[in-house]
Amino acid sequence: MTVIATSAHTYWAIALIIGLAAALVVAGLLVLLVQAVGSIEKSVDNLLGTAGQVAANTGYIPQLEATAPVLGKIVDEAVVQDGYMNALTDGFGDAA
Repeated sequence: MTVIATSAHTYWAIALIIGLAAALVVAGLLVLLVQAVGSIEKSVDNLLGTAGQVAANTGYIPQLEATAPVLGKIVDEAVVQDGYMNALTDGFGDAA
């Protein structure tokens, strides 16, 4: 069996290499974290912009309450106009 002679310098070199590898892994993870935070911030900004537009649109909802009575009047007028059109077209198109 061969015994490899190691010195304190060898152990220090191994420890420094392991430390450097760990530091590089941590730096890479921090870069990924910063990118993820940037992406989240961009999404939140878009969401806030959209929320403002939705809020602006929902401001008109109370005005829709006035629509139903007007639609009822339109339907009533359409029935009257239909009666006029039926009176005008009675007898037309009959094959005699």
